[in-house]
Amino acid sequence: MTGSFRESELSRYDRQILLFGEEGQERLKAAKIFIAGAGGLGCPVALYLAAAGVGEIRLADCDAVDRTNLNRQVLHWEKDLGRRKTDSAAEKLRLLNPDVRVTDLPATINEANAAALVGDADLIIDALDNFETRYLLNRVALAKGIPFIHGAIRGFDGQATTIIPGKTACLRCIFPRAPPAEVFPAVGVTAGIIGMIQANEAIKFLLGMDGLLAGRLLIWSGATTEMESLPVERHPDCQDCGAARRER
Repeated sequence: MTGSFRESELSRYDRQILLFGEEGQERLKAAKIFIAGAGGLGCPVALYLAAAGVGEIRLADCDAVDRTNLNRQVLHWEKDLGRRKTDSAAEKLRLLNPDVRVTDLPATINEANAAALVGDADLIIDALDNFETRYLLNRVALAKGIPFIHGAIRGFDGQATTIIPGKTACLRCIFPRAPPAEVFPAVGVTAGIIGMIQANEAIKFLLGMDGLLAGRLLIWSGATTEMESLPVERHPDCQDCGAARRER
C-alpha cells in the first residue's frame, strides 16, 4: 500500500494517477458529492464519478424506475422496473466500485429537507428535470458556499455551467424565470454527453484545476454536433444572490 491506497486501488486508478498523481487521486477519494436526481443526467454523472474513485456519492431521488426511463437512464435496467431509482442506481455503483461509499436518499427534495440532504458535501450536482427544485438547490448552495454544477437537456440539446457562490453568476442570475413545465423529448446520448461534462467539471474542481465552466454557460447541439460557451454574469438585483435577497 502507498499512502492511504490499497494495491487494488492503485491498480484501478493507474491511468488517472499517471495524469494527476496520487495526491490528486487522494483528493477524489476524500470528496463527498451530492447528486440531485438519479435519472438521465444523474446516472452518467454518478457512474463516471464512481469509476473515478470519488469517495462518497450521495444520490437523492423520489421516483421509481419506469420503462419510459430506459432509453437514457443507463443505471436502470429492465429488471429494475418498479424499484426505487436510488436503490437501482446504488446497486450498480457499488458493483462498479466497491471502494466508493454510496448513500441512497429516496426522498423528494423540498424546503424542509434540502439543506440536510446536501449536508457537508463538497459539491452539489443538479441532475434534475424541473427548475423549482433547481432554484431551491441554488439557494442551498449559496447559503452553504458549496459549488453547484448545473446541467439540463431537451431533445438533442443540452446545457451546463458551474456556479461558484460569491464569485460567479448563480442559477437565478442566468435563468431569472423557470421555463414552462413540460414532458420534454429526450434522447439518451444527450443526457450522456451533458452528464459527462458535469462529471468532468466535478473532477476538475476537486483537483483544483483551471478551465471550469465558471462564468460560462455551455450549449450543446447534438443535431448539428456543435458546442459553444456563452459568458454569464452576476445580476446585482438577483433575488437569490443579489441585493433583492439581502433586502428580504
